[in-house]
Amino acid sequence: MKLFFREYGHGQPLIILHGLFGISDNWVSFARMIDDRFRVFIPDQRNHGQSPHHSVFNYFALCSDLYDFIDEHELENPIILGHSMGGKVAMHFALENPDTLKALIIADISMRTYQRRFMHLNLIDAMMAVNFANAKTREDVENQLKPIIRETRIRQFAMKNLYRRERGGQFTWRINLEAINLNMDEVFEGIQSKALFHKPTLFIRGGNSDYVKYEDFDQIYRNFPKADIKTIEGAGHWLHAEKPDEFFDIINKFVLMNELPDD
Repeated sequence: MKLFFREYGHGQPLIILHGLFGISDNWVSFARMIDDRFRVFIPDQRNHGQSPHHSVFNYFALCSDLYDFIDEHELENPIILGHSMGGKVAMHFALENPDTLKALIIADISMRTYQRRFMHLNLIDAMMAVNFANAKTREDVENQLKPIIRETRIRQFAMKNLYRRERGGQFTWRINLEAINLNMDEVFEGIQSKALFHKPTLFIRGGNSDYVKYEDFDQIYRNFPKADIKTIEGAGHWLHAEKPDEFFDIINKFVLMNELPDD
């Protein structure tokens, strides 16, 4: 599958994988913070953003897309940074293809199985319930979301997926809600693997998030023996947006400590 992507900077290749309901645009500000050191690639994963839609939506397919992306762009030893669902893709990929990447950075996700979360179910229900025939403006769409999605930040996150069709000009969602809804259990499934990734690995967790708990640490260290786990206090699940400077500083120190950029 040929993925849409954004590219910034030059130097050591770094691929950023967004999370569920996310798009490449969510990471542009961070990419610009590091584009003096890295050649940053931010693909839209399948069924998200401007990438193609497909009924198959699981980690095997997402990893296959990532492998093809690396091959297509002839990237040698990229660093892979994944957030949430993107972090699960990155972990799967690293354990299956350890020689393909130089290092791994995981943002606020662990290896365990997650229960379906009320926020995700609410988000899908609200987005699928929008009547675009009655939506002439973006505000009209947001007003339809409000009764179910009360938190402004989450509504704005969902609205990132909104665009107008070229033909007719009607609003619609870029994201493939139907495929994601049908495969939601695949997204939340855990990683069960005996494989080891022996290269530098960084896990960053939000202090106010429950996505990476202390009881998850043992499994992380088993599969990623060189893992370093850092916490950003006061940050939730979207830690890169909530505390961008601290997120950048942790990654910068990790890179310098492991001498990751190419000469």
